[in-house]
Amino acid sequence: MRARIKEKWEVAKGTLLVSFDLLGEEVEFSPGQYFFVTLPDIGYQDGKGLRRHITVVTSPNEKGVLGFATRMRDSAFKRSLRDLPVGAEVEVESPKGNFVLPENASRPLVFVAGGIGITVFRSMLRYIREERLPYRVTLIYSNRDRESTAFLDELRELAGQDGKLTFVPTMSGLDATEPWDGERGRIDASMLARHLDGVSDAIYYLTGPPGMVHGLRTMLIDDGVDEDDIRTEEFTGY
Repeated sequence: MRARIKEKWEVAKGTLLVSFDLLGEEVEFSPGQYFFVTLPDIGYQDGKGLRRHITVVTSPNEKGVLGFATRMRDSAFKRSLRDLPVGAEVEVESPKGNFVLPENASRPLVFVAGGIGITVFRSMLRYIREERLPYRVTLIYSNRDRESTAFLDELRELAGQDGKLTFVPTMSGLDATEPWDGERGRIDASMLARHLDGVSDAIYYLTGPPGMVHGLRTMLIDDGVDEDDIRTEEFTGY
């Protein structure tokens, strides 16, 4: 379907959020799903082309709008995205995918995000708050530093508004002299133990770079988490 770029803004150093006006169309989707975007050819080409699938970062309640956030790289797709003005026409497809919230909200959820993997959880958490859903969520979010951490203030605000959401940001690239009031270092078993009542009791959603996702999945299984209680989504650069 045809759409137009509605807004573009930088949500962290090197991370651009782009929303699309669906021109009167409304699509039903579940938070956590992804959609395909095809950009017009404005002179940038490479072997990967100008069509990508990217996780929806906006809430299903934002009717007539789809958005995504992405780290900016030097691919033809991202160079085109950078240069296209607000109002430019693109092609989008309806969201799909099964990386979605469980129907049963009785078990605690642990969301673990690395870098731009946070986009899928932003959509979920906004929807949970808007619909007053009873999910209990611990969000553990890893980045190198504050400047590259997308939605940091927004997520802190969400946690402050919802007593069922615990937000644990951690910075892996800070040295000991840099001030920071959250966790430091990479996510590991000891960090999870500090913030979870029981590691094996929850359903885990893991998003981020493939190496991080694979490592965390292995760690959780070694710690006794059932494989059926681990859902993963890998985010690669393009």
